[in-house]
Amino acid sequence: MAVLKYEEIADALRQRITDEEFGPDDLLPSQRELMALWNVSRATVIKAYDTLERDGLVDARQGQGYRVSTTPLARPAGGRKSGSSRASGRAFRIVGSPTREVPPARIAACLGLGEGQEALRRERLVQLTDGSACSSVVAWFPPDIADVCPKLASAKPIIEGTTRYIQRMTGRVSVRGVDVKRVRLGTESEAAWLECDLPFPVVELLHTAVDQEGKAIVVEYGVTPGDVWEETETYPMGDGH
Repeated sequence: MAVLKYEEIADALRQRITDEEFGPDDLLPSQRELMALWNVSRATVIKAYDTLERDGLVDARQGQGYRVSTTPLARPAGGRKSGSSRASGRAFRIVGSPTREVPPARIAACLGLGEGQEALRRERLVQLTDGSACSSVVAWFPPDIADVCPKLASAKPIIEGTTRYIQRMTGRVSVRGVDVKRVRLGTESEAAWLECDLPFPVVELLHTAVDQEGKAIVVEYGVTPGDVWEETETYPMGDGH
């Protein structure tokens, strides 16, 4: 399928940000500059920047133009419906350093791994606006993804987002997601890093993203305190008569 011009412009700017040609809070090329460079209309340039803004990569500044976002954004596990974006995410930090280890049996089954096979474990803590903990998310990547995506093993945030990074490096696209949710009481260790007092309820979410061939790209295990969990869903009702 042909790449639309605004997508081509957005991808080019995304790559320049990823390559650190533009750093946090740097001013990006003006609409006029991009119109001349790409020989396109203002509407096409605006659409390209809108795409990057939805991805949480840039911020529109009144009277200035567009600047690279100063705070990387991430979302809690799951909820990756088509049309959703990282712009709805929150500030986060990577916890520790990613490691290769044998995942729990439930995770291994979702990844399609055999007994004793390792996966890459990468953990992030999604934060509320005041900096307190919102959700802990452990992402597990199968070895065939981790082997060709070296940035996943870095403790630094991936500016373009892991989904786009994996797609760019492997050509594999997430086409289906499965979210399994349940409510339980939090553990002592969860109380410590989520800054909660025992006993407290948590929402546990297991998210699996699979590609065109039905193979897992990533499995995420998220834990969110019950008092900050909220989910709103809008859907049609009735049979239309």
